[in-house]
Amino acid sequence: MGTPPPHPAPVPSSGLPAAPESVSRTSVVVVGAGPAGLTVANVLRRAGVACVVLEARSRRYIETFQRAGFMEEWAVRGLERYGLAGRLLSRAGTQAEFEFRFAGRRHRVRPGALSGHRHFLYPQPLLVTDLISAYADGETEGDGRADGYGGGTGLPGGDVRFEVRDVAVHDIDGGWPSVTYTDPETGERHRLVCDFIAGCDGARGVTRSAIPAGRALVARHDYGVGWLALLAEAPPSADGVVFGLHPRGFGAHMARTPQITRYYLECPPHDDPAAWSHERVWTELATRLAAEGAPPPAEGPLIEKVVLDLHNYVISPMSFGRLFLAGDAAHLVAPIAAKGMNLALNDAFLLAEALIAHFTAGDDRGLAGYSDACLRRVWAYQEFSQWLSEVMHGPSSGDPFRAGAAGARLRRLLESEAAATSFAEVYLGGGPDLGPPPGPAAR
Repeated sequence: MGTPPPHPAPVPSSGLPAAPESVSRTSVVVVGAGPAGLTVANVLRRAGVACVVLEARSRRYIETFQRAGFMEEWAVRGLERYGLAGRLLSRAGTQAEFEFRFAGRRHRVRPGALSGHRHFLYPQPLLVTDLISAYADGETEGDGRADGYGGGTGLPGGDVRFEVRDVAVHDIDGGWPSVTYTDPETGERHRLVCDFIAGCDGARGVTRSAIPAGRALVARHDYGVGWLALLAEAPPSADGVVFGLHPRGFGAHMARTPQITRYYLECPPHDDPAAWSHERVWTELATRLAAEGAPPPAEGPLIEKVVLDLHNYVISPMSFGRLFLAGDAAHLVAPIAAKGMNLALNDAFLLAEALIAHFTAGDDRGLAGYSDACLRRVWAYQEFSQWLSEVMHGPSSGDPFRAGAAGARLRRLLESEAAATSFAEVYLGGGPDLGPPPGPAAR
């Protein structure tokens, strides 16, 4: 592509010359070190494509930040193909069924038996820690699996820069995009000139806002409810996931580790977490998850209390010029069906493979079709999230019509094998049109 043009030193509003910025060159700049960004970076590194990862937060923060915990089997197998799932496969538990509780009764649903798939229980902080170790430290999983790129062992650590400030993207519709940032220790301004930018910096990041107004459609849906997200230092009180449907509001139990349990309680949007005392939380959980023969939730200290205002959005297309969005930068799906991290990995696999095809074979078909390929799964999961939300929130909506329709959906799921099979495919990430993207062996 030739030599990138020099960038003049910026002139501040005072008119005085600014301190000169250092300029360097790489093939891909990945903005954001979450599951999407780190997966893209690892796959590119193993294929010999130069990249730099920029992250506004500290390594310690992103390795401990509590988020999703359910991974669909196709996503795990995708990581396995790239040699990135050794620790996950040795440590993660699996689940293939769950239960609804309503009207004092327990109703077991077994999607694994109907679909042949399962969920892997692996909290996002553990996955992020694994991916950072693989990329930044040059650690390998030691599982002996071929990664499709002639190995995956003995690689030097990749370039990741934490706690960078004032990140900005430039010239994304030109031949030489770049990303600038401030070094947190020296205050020096740096510019990375590149071929492509992977925007993986989440809902509040800078990359999605870099797309000019009118060049992408933002579709949004607000559920009109909140969830109080809780982490308790308490052992799980059920084998798997429990969804409690109750006139007082939805409640959920999700095992994380033998000592930690995730709970959710439906609440008003923008509710104050401080209004939920220890006693109030455990009283509501006991009420909303009550069912004949079920033990009450095991109580313990609450180490996290956050109110989530449930909403979804989708940005279409997921690219502009030489900027490609992935994960929450491109779409958000409420935690209703535990789809967010899986969608981020789907984006990462597709984007990394498309970039590798560009650099190794001059093939841009993957980049041209990237957005459409991602959005197929994104919209399928958005629709499923809406469907399941009505089952969960209809009984507490105060609307007799919504409550009646929710009951009909639930009865169909529980009484019809055909309906249960269709549900199982999407709940566990399968279905004929949603298969995993091709791995490196398919190229």
